[in-house]
Amino acid sequence: MRWLACPTTNVNAAPLLNSVVAALAEVRLEAILIGNAAAAIQGAPVTTVDFDFMIRDTPPNRAKLKRLAARLEAVIFRPYYPASALYRLVNDDRGLQVDFMPVIHGVKSFNSLRSRAERLETGGARIWVSSLADIIVSKRAANRPRDRAVLEILEATLREKNQSS
Repeated sequence: MRWLACPTTNVNAAPLLNSVVAALAEVRLEAILIGNAAAAIQGAPVTTVDFDFMIRDTPPNRAKLKRLAARLEAVIFRPYYPASALYRLVNDDRGLQVDFMPVIHGVKSFNSLRSRAERLETGGARIWVSSLADIIVSKRAANRPRDRAVLEILEATLREKNQSS
């Protein structure tokens, strides 16, 4: 997966993502990859050090998150900056940080996001990947400096994708 390799740092995040995707399948947690990792998969020249997923916030899914953390030998906690419904899974030894969000800026619901997402295979398992258009909408709605910094790149990538299809 060249899309997750960073030539300047010689870091390849594909093995980490593959392990997360395999563990998601094992615990049967339906999640949609969002953010810069999803954009990179679609050809955007962006980098990231973590993976972000949208999930449904239900008691069964919270139990699955606990099983996922155990499977990845990670801890899961709820950071409160700013107050959010975010669940963060971290394994410092592996350099793994995965955020699970039941709500993201600019997206009405999990089902609406999934209706436009693409199901891709990575490392022998399948994962939902948010559309580039939805990633752009979400980053614009969040309006954080780090999101605004990549908007032009994401929009150019989307234009190129649309022209080639």
